Amino acid sequence: MKRLLCAAAALLSLAACGEGETEAESVADAGEVNIYSSRHYDTDLALYEDFTKQTGIAVNRIEADADALIERVVSEGEFSPADLLVTVDAGRLWRAEEAGILSPVESPVLEERLPDYLRHPDGLWFGLSTRARVIIYDKSQGVPQGLDTYADLADPAWRGDICIRSSSNIYNISLLSAIIAHRGEEAAKDWARGVVGNFARDPQGNDTSQIESVAAGECRIGVVNSYYLARFAGGDEQERAVFDRLGVIFPDQEGTGTHINISGAGVLANAPNRENAIRFLEYLTSQSAQRYFADGNNEYPAVAGLEANSAVEELGEFTPDELNAAEIGRNQRRAVEFFDEAGWN
Repeated sequence: MKRLLCAAAALLSLAACGEGETEAESVADAGEVNIYSSRHYDTDLALYEDFTKQTGIAVNRIEADADALIERVVSEGEFSPADLLVTVDAGRLWRAEEAGILSPVESPVLEERLPDYLRHPDGLWFGLSTRARVIIYDKSQGVPQGLDTYADLADPAWRGDICIRSSSNIYNISLLSAIIAHRGEEAAKDWARGVVGNFARDPQGNDTSQIESVAAGECRIGVVNSYYLARFAGGDEQERAVFDRLGVIFPDQEGTGTHINISGAGVLANAPNRENAIRFLEYLTSQSAQRYFADGNNEYPAVAGLEANSAVEELGEFTPDELNAAEIGRNQRRAVEFFDEAGWN
């Protein structure tokens, strides 16, 4: 199995390949875990290395787009070597659930460490870290009074002011899915139409583009994920100068709380190394692993009581929306329809 995965050099990095004979024998005794991951952060390599160091279990990893990985698992069927799918956002976890490739897990460790809203009700996946979907504004144009909620983004008072990503972006799809859950379909439709009417330009670029555009005065308001902002806050002198031109609003602090995205994982239905996969999931909620998420990628730890890094904390404290991510997933199709109806490209 390990040789087959090592041969897929374009997609795969192996924690165990190239080690000394004695260590390799030790790792072989402990077994392996095969991970399909759509997380593309170099800092995650430290997680895999630390897990192998602690347990002796070799981590074999294939990286690709989440949808491509889900399709791959489906096509591989019962012969799939994959043990664990790791991906970003509730929408992608929902797609894996809909494809029928996830297997329920019962783990007292995960139940103790993770809050209910970061666990699938049937144990199909578990949220491991989070990012907040926040509103930013150009400080030079003053604080946008009356902009306290996501609903306020649709107010005509902000006509021509908003920069945001395209409707095909999974973060926006999940945000609208949460609005559907909290406020109903008609309110969600109205919201999408209202925000489109307030665009400063056609949607373009990623969250970094929105940050740079607001800082440059091209638009007064933007909507971005917190970890992008934290990169600027903790970056070099030029990046820090961009951050210093921005104000940050955590929406809905008097209501449902600020919408969050999750990084999560689920054990696959045909996992050949199921116990090792569960062990890796539990490891990802350990204090050391949660620090890797926080310090390596500016994410909020999923485990209560652990602090984010200083760049993230500088954004401010907030109350998160505790809507279960499974419900966000169920509204994805409707959210895409509402975006299309509103003309949000």
